[in-house]
Amino acid sequence: MAVKSPEHYLKRAKAMRPRVFMDGKLVEDITEHPVTRTVVEANLASYEWALDPEGGKVLTRPSHLTGEPCNIYNTLNRSTDDLIQRAAAGLYAAEHLGTCIYRCVGCDAFNSLAATTYEMDQALDTSYHGRLMDFLRYVQDEDLTVAGAMTEPRGRRDQKLQQWTDPDLSLHVVDRNDKGIVVRGAKINISGAYACDWTIVMPSGARRAGEEDYAVSFAVPNGEKGVTYICQYTPYSAEREMAEDPWELGNPRFGQRETSMIVFEDVFVPWERVFLCGETRYAGRIVTRFAQIHRMVCGGSCKVGFGKILIGAARLIQEYKGLEKVPHINDQMTEMITLLETVRACSKAAAIEGKEVVPGSGVYVPDDLLGNVSKLNICNAFWRMMALAGDIGGGLLVTMPSLKELKNPETRRYLEKFYSFGADVPAENILKITKLLQNWTAGLHGVGTWHGAGPVQAQKIMVQRLADYEEMKELAMKMAGIPEPAPSQEEAS
Repeated sequence: MAVKSPEHYLKRAKAMRPRVFMDGKLVEDITEHPVTRTVVEANLASYEWALDPEGGKVLTRPSHLTGEPCNIYNTLNRSTDDLIQRAAAGLYAAEHLGTCIYRCVGCDAFNSLAATTYEMDQALDTSYHGRLMDFLRYVQDEDLTVAGAMTEPRGRRDQKLQQWTDPDLSLHVVDRNDKGIVVRGAKINISGAYACDWTIVMPSGARRAGEEDYAVSFAVPNGEKGVTYICQYTPYSAEREMAEDPWELGNPRFGQRETSMIVFEDVFVPWERVFLCGETRYAGRIVTRFAQIHRMVCGGSCKVGFGKILIGAARLIQEYKGLEKVPHINDQMTEMITLLETVRACSKAAAIEGKEVVPGSGVYVPDDLLGNVSKLNICNAFWRMMALAGDIGGGLLVTMPSLKELKNPETRRYLEKFYSFGADVPAENILKITKLLQNWTAGLHGVGTWHGAGPVQAQKIMVQRLADYEEMKELAMKMAGIPEPAPSQEEAS
């Protein structure tokens, strides 16, 4: 059976010794550090769900390679039903974690690469697809966690890559031999890679002739020589480090999303783990196909799960304060639900309208237009939901005292008296749900939602490219009684 236990992963995680820095200090043990531990816990949860009778229905499916049941994050989407399940898995993970599932990007990278390596092998007689399937089989057999890395620092946007003052601003190949390649550069904003078994590295964008060294994709194991992880550090990180007990925090077990910069200093990658090397024509296709899948999931299912938590917290505060019958607050709740369900509908429609991306590859991707619309909608919707939920939560979201005061004998009685709002629930519950809502309305999630899976302008560009204006114009002309223009001589010929 290819579905392993949480203990199987935890044992591996305890043995991991990646070079990880946070707040200027080396992290000795990612399973013990209070901040990096949250990524370990999220990965652990994915194993727990897979073995749960209900969670397993969403989080597992058979491998197309072996027929064995696998965690969904280590499988390919081979039908529209698979795409629907992939979206459902994103929703399930988000609403149970309240933060990222760190195996998500790796899953979408597998699918994008599976389609593109198949296409390359057919056109160029390469062996990339076979390598990728061998690696996927290994990952499935061991039920490993795989992260994905695409985004890069890059140089000035008004210059071509060759004009950048530092060639390492985009990850690239610096040496090749009969055994493999050597790479140098960095990836940034990478979610949870330091606690995953492997990371799949993809190009950050399309590549042109002369940029062959930058058209590269490969897999690297955790702790590989030359790889350094430099973690984000925020007020929420500091708060978690100082917390005497996680119960004081808004999301005690899983925290906020944790990311890092991954630095590659002359890292050797054997050929069996290289999936693109110099084929510039296909770099952009990997990125595009990845985005097609990830925007449906990240935009239309994960954020819907987060939104359900956000709305649930706002509803609890509404009830604690006795505001259930206040019209304008119920209007706000209705608006949040409407926004959320609109995005969920876009995501599900993108999955239903999906298709095989490269004939013969067996890999299905969501409808591109609907996936981009889903992501574009959630960008604006999530800011709006944060504002509405913040209004319902009130000023306490930013003025609340530490929950440590409930352990302080000199202040506990004041909190119990004045923060219970006369409700039939303890002040502790009210403060905890307020802290959870603070995580969303005053935390990192707004900008994270805006930029995750690509900034808004990227989706707008894709919508413009994909919109079938010609069909719409024809419909309008027919309705108005305008005859179609005669074809030009060039069109007629």
